Amino acid sequence: MAGPDRRDLGRVFNEVPDLYDRVRPAYPDALWADLASIAGLDRGSRVLEVRCGTGQATRSLATLGYEVTAVEPGEGMAALARRHLAPHNNVDIETTTFEDWDDRGRRFDVIVAAASWHWVGPAVGWPKAHEVLHPGGWFAIAGNVVIRRPGEPEVYAGTVDLHERFSPGNPDWGHPPTEEEVRATDEGWGPIDGPEGGLFGPTVVRWYPIEQHFDGDGFADLLRSASIYRRLEPDVREGLLDAIAERIRTTMGDRATRRYLSLLRVGQRRDVPAAG
Repeated sequence: MAGPDRRDLGRVFNEVPDLYDRVRPAYPDALWADLASIAGLDRGSRVLEVRCGTGQATRSLATLGYEVTAVEPGEGMAALARRHLAPHNNVDIETTTFEDWDDRGRRFDVIVAAASWHWVGPAVGWPKAHEVLHPGGWFAIAGNVVIRRPGEPEVYAGTVDLHERFSPGNPDWGHPPTEEEVRATDEGWGPIDGPEGGLFGPTVVRWYPIEQHFDGDGFADLLRSASIYRRLEPDVREGLLDAIAERIRTTMGDRATRRYLSLLRVGQRRDVPAAG
């Protein structure tokens, strides 16, 4: 049987836009400062954001004075993003997938995909990204990679039995990597390159440690916003998350830390793609 379509998986966040916006971590200011420095951006630079969600990254881009066109297929996510961005007159949010989006001849200085590019079909996405950038333009992937510290109590390690009880044998379950493991590789959010090769590069990679702190109910809400939990049947998901929240309250002092490395991967558009 064929696996679920990436577009369908990407739309699971549209079920809970307010929750997603409340619990998901923002990106550090240093990430956007580095992007501006690498790509030579200044006020008025034209930015295309792919799958902007509720506008978390969009708010930073708008505040920096860029002219932002944001594409988001989820009606609920796009509506919330428009409310958040209402004070800014330099942002236009279009409700469509990137694959179906009509560029109408518009060209951009940089494309930003924040925790979203893996939802875009690569056969269409990479060539289209190359097409809509100005010569010498830049493609930037941002994301937050969950990590753990060796020897530090970690929620998944303390709830393995609950995960297996409610969804046994689920291939998505697993311990987060350590910070050292993540920093040692540039994998995880994919190379800045098209499937044919030669569309973008070479790449610049930067990492930024961040963390969040939650009580049991808050951590359950964080997991409730994640695709691997949203794919579960509702009764399974809610039973598991209620049990995780109770475990955090009773055995972890009602405090859970989620650590991340925020990631910036930037590659410059090659004017003449290399031969495959």
